[in-house]
Amino acid sequence: MQSEGGQSGHDLLSAQEEKILRTIDQRAPEMIARVKAWSAINSGSHHRAGLAAQRAVLMEAFAALDGEMREVPLPSAHEVDAAGQTQVREFEPALRIIKRPEAPVQIILTGHYDTVFAKDSPFQEWQMRGADVINGPGVADMKGGLIVMREALLALEKSPDRAALGYCVLISPDEEIGSLGSAALLAKHGAQADLGMTYEPALADGSLSGARKGSGNFSLVVRGRSAHAGRAHHEGRNAMVAAARAVQALANLSGARDGLTVNVARIDGGGANNIVPDLAIVRFNVRLAQPDDAAWAQQAFEKITADIDRDDGISASLQGGFTRPPKPMAPPNARLFDMTKKAGAALGLDINWRDTGGVCEGNNLWAVGCPNVDTLGVRGGDIHSPREFAILSSFPERARLSALMLLRFASGVFDAKSLKRGGTRA
Repeated sequence: MQSEGGQSGHDLLSAQEEKILRTIDQRAPEMIARVKAWSAINSGSHHRAGLAAQRAVLMEAFAALDGEMREVPLPSAHEVDAAGQTQVREFEPALRIIKRPEAPVQIILTGHYDTVFAKDSPFQEWQMRGADVINGPGVADMKGGLIVMREALLALEKSPDRAALGYCVLISPDEEIGSLGSAALLAKHGAQADLGMTYEPALADGSLSGARKGSGNFSLVVRGRSAHAGRAHHEGRNAMVAAARAVQALANLSGARDGLTVNVARIDGGGANNIVPDLAIVRFNVRLAQPDDAAWAQQAFEKITADIDRDDGISASLQGGFTRPPKPMAPPNARLFDMTKKAGAALGLDINWRDTGGVCEGNNLWAVGCPNVDTLGVRGGDIHSPREFAILSSFPERARLSALMLLRFASGVFDAKSLKRGGTRA
């Protein structure tokens, strides 16, 4: 549809859309007050009491949607501790809100309520960095994003077309540590949805993430034999030296496939200088651009492990795996980005995107065939550091963007069903 001025109808707001979106601007002070209060709650991934406190305020806030709200228990996961033993990790529940599951269009909106900042981190409080920038733990990643999600859904409920759109909100406690507990829940609800909207922060200039690499986390456990470093050095078998050989072999894999990187992050083990170390644990992360590279990399890791295991008096075992496959800019994702860009244009925003090596729940959704856009949160930057910031004016701005997308999916201006079936209408 073209207007008289030659502008696409998708680039113009209807009177109904303008009326609904105006209410978001009026709620900007409440959004800012909310992010300040939420940022003051330490909800680091390993701080269960803090996560429980954050979940409680989320339940209070999202109750306004009047959906079916439930705390969903998550399965435990296994991890290797500093002693090389496999331990069970328990997770806090995920928070799920379902509304209108019978509606013809179904959307999954995901986010996380954990942060990377530990209980004893010195970064615990927010502060202003000028009139429009707030610095604080989680203000961008992603407590600000959760606020944007909530406001967009509240706006949807004002639409006369809301009955056509149902949704599942899924807020997890473990995204920052790989979504090990929530992966199955993401897969279940992602497979049932026509599309996904995820609230990681946009870049400070408003750009969104496009294609994403896949990711895996591994632990290589190397065991040797301890001995006195002076009296019986020859009787020892140095696990740290064997691990060092593995580290170099792992590092050499970076670039062996286009876009493949192996980052050795930490080596646990060792002890006093006068003892031959009998344990070393190599922790490493892998990023890859092509799904088929996961099998190649896995074989390479297993070969390195087997080579170390053959050393006299040394044993080696590999644990971990690939938890998030790559998310390419495949045609369904590209069509959804085009819809996002059209919504932005109607609001006077020039929406662009950049490929990234980072991963998020958008990878999980795409793994089950759910097209998604995964950086609909606030504009910000320096995430995962004490410099993390969010731009306050972007709270209503990004809430308006998501709200308009939801309104148009509900009204049929944007054809959600076209994404999975391969249509081109947007």
